[in-house]
Amino acid sequence: MQILEFDLDGDYVELKQLLKLADLVTSGGEAKVVIGDGQVRVDGQVELRKACKIRAGQVVEFADSQIRVLAAS
Repeated sequence: MQILEFDLDGDYVELKQLLKLADLVTSGGEAKVVIGDGQVRVDGQVELRKACKIRAGQVVEFADSQIRVLAAS
């Protein structure tokens, strides 16, 4: 499994944006499809909300990757 760390710039990032910023999808449209298909987990639970607010401390999993969201330093 590939583990990525994402430094949050602000209070939150939308789930679809996070997948794109982490280069796990090529477009926002692709992000919407994989989220809608139930392929993305947030803190171990399937997340279907495309604009779900992801905050520091949360873990997002998609395909063979895990994104750990860190607070901005």
